[in-house]
Amino acid sequence: MEDIIIRGLLADSTVKIMAISGKTLVEQARETHGLSRVCTAALGRTLMMTSMMGAQLKNADERVTAMLKGGGEAGNIVCTADWTGRVKGYVENPDLELPPAPNGKLDVALAVGWFGDLTVIRDMGLKEPYVGTCPIQSGEIAEDFARYFTVSEQQPSLVYLGVRVDAESGAVRAASGLLAQPLPGCPDEVIDALTEKAKEIETLTSTLERGTSLKDALMQLFGGMGFAITANQHPEFRCDCSRERLERVLISLGEAELSDMIAQEHGAELTCHFCNKKYQFNEDDLRRLLAEAKGNDNA
Repeated sequence: MEDIIIRGLLADSTVKIMAISGKTLVEQARETHGLSRVCTAALGRTLMMTSMMGAQLKNADERVTAMLKGGGEAGNIVCTADWTGRVKGYVENPDLELPPAPNGKLDVALAVGWFGDLTVIRDMGLKEPYVGTCPIQSGEIAEDFARYFTVSEQQPSLVYLGVRVDAESGAVRAASGLLAQPLPGCPDEVIDALTEKAKEIETLTSTLERGTSLKDALMQLFGGMGFAITANQHPEFRCDCSRERLERVLISLGEAELSDMIAQEHGAELTCHFCNKKYQFNEDDLRRLLAEAKGNDNA
């Protein structure tokens, strides 16, 4: 089934819901980065949450970036999304594999760690982006985003993120996420009813793995709470890197660094962290960029 983000409202429009089915985009990330099973789960969870946050943006030039720096063996996780839900991301140590957690599941918390911060950067096209930071609580990612929304954005939230992988091949069998946020004036009894559904929500990925569509799974979960779909989008894992963008990166290094590359290396090879695509720049390319850098300095 095609990946999808579904947005909706519950209980007479007192709770907003956003959910994602992201098997394809997480599998694409696994193949792109050669992810281990535990890193597939860790990066996959973060990609889906960032994609949902991106889908909340209003304009095409806006971006949201989530960074998890928990001190775990997987290293930092960085994901960026735009308003279509298109998302890219990477984890520093993609081939890390760990023994299962005591509950038999992938030990995402140990891979991510819980000794650092979750930072969300919202670039709204203004002079300065909005930056929110919150200490990582567990390293399980969903709990950490729930705390972030509550502490940094003063928006109590229920967050679920799940990735199921094949034990042998590591291929993604199902991936999903859900974000539920009560709106101002939401009755306490609605919040209580939503909280009571937390255990059912945790079965969402398993439900999708059995072949149920995201729409039908949400109706099963929230049909009794007046669930109404308001919009849907189709997210994807796709990098927007380009040779022109990396040329700007090289120019920003300045004259001294470019001159050193020309003299010592006679060229440069840059690799995009988000998609692993390599870009080659020969000596003539660097000389052209050096001339541009000198022009910028003289401007």
